[in-house]
Amino acid sequence: MPEATGAVQAAPPGDSTGSGRPARGKRALGPVALVVAGGLSVQFGAAVAVLLMPRTGALGVVSLRLALAAIVLLAVCRPALRGHSRADWGTVIAFGAVMAAMNCLFYQAADRIPLGAAVTLEVIGPLALSVIVSRRLVNLLWAGLALGGVLLLSGGGFDRLDPLGTAFALGAGAMWAAYIVFSARTGRRFPQADGLALAMAVGALLALPLGIVESGSKLLVPSTLGLALAVAVMSSVLPYTLELLALRRLPAPTFAVLMSLEPAIAATAGFLVLDQALAATDALAIALVIVASMGAVRTQIGRGTPKSGPNSGPESGPESGPESGPESAPAQTPAPARGEAGEETL
Repeated sequence: MPEATGAVQAAPPGDSTGSGRPARGKRALGPVALVVAGGLSVQFGAAVAVLLMPRTGALGVVSLRLALAAIVLLAVCRPALRGHSRADWGTVIAFGAVMAAMNCLFYQAADRIPLGAAVTLEVIGPLALSVIVSRRLVNLLWAGLALGGVLLLSGGGFDRLDPLGTAFALGAGAMWAAYIVFSARTGRRFPQADGLALAMAVGALLALPLGIVESGSKLLVPSTLGLALAVAVMSSVLPYTLELLALRRLPAPTFAVLMSLEPAIAATAGFLVLDQALAATDALAIALVIVASMGAVRTQIGRGTPKSGPNSGPESGPESGPESGPESAPAQTPAPARGEAGEETL
């Protein structure tokens, strides 16, 4: 999930160290490895969450994950509660509400359909946002590819997947798109990760009553709390930290393209942890959505690139990061974690 990507500033294009020296060779692989590790953490954390659902239900998992992640982030960030305007608080409350809704919908989907399919359908939300924002004809191609992938994943009709699970995943995608918008606004109003920590707390307060109603005292079982803490760390805290380090040395457009691989990582996690095997058509469908997402990202990069010379590449545009708004890339997170995205980050 995308909440893994908070209000962090990407390194200027071509500057991987913050000192103006371009990354080359093996040094350039470091931040890429951090992003991939963050994606692995988010999706394997989601797989662990699915294992936890028989104990607490989907809403119980969401409430524990957000509450524990909020406790960790508040302890680490220690955001100031004073000195913020009414508009600042309105933004962070809206951000938290969207975060809670996105997680509730996603985990309801993951409880009903394979993890790879859930993430693939969820990615449609940020992809649609990118296409709408870009307003370029070529993005119709990426939208068509994504639609083809979704139809292929559903076998021509969503009866092959649980219809309710499919609806939840698409709803989570819509919330992911809203998450990108409010993540950008929050990042402009709060320093560092303060806005993310406060929004996580708001999301936890909204989700916790739902988890209590669904699971009650089951949420307090020590082994359940231990697994929930693992989910919170894997899906929010750890990927946020890894992506924060990566974005200091990696251009945001490259980060966005790497985040497009999340459906493939989710399918792998589902196979290894949950024994959710993929048919050939499922793998092809996921590949189509990944290609569509990457294409939309690269189109956005080209749109924002100043034509200052023949050597102006797609990563030579203005500095951008997850707080720079949905125009910078459809795969920001973010988490969220994604986490999950990030938790970060189509």
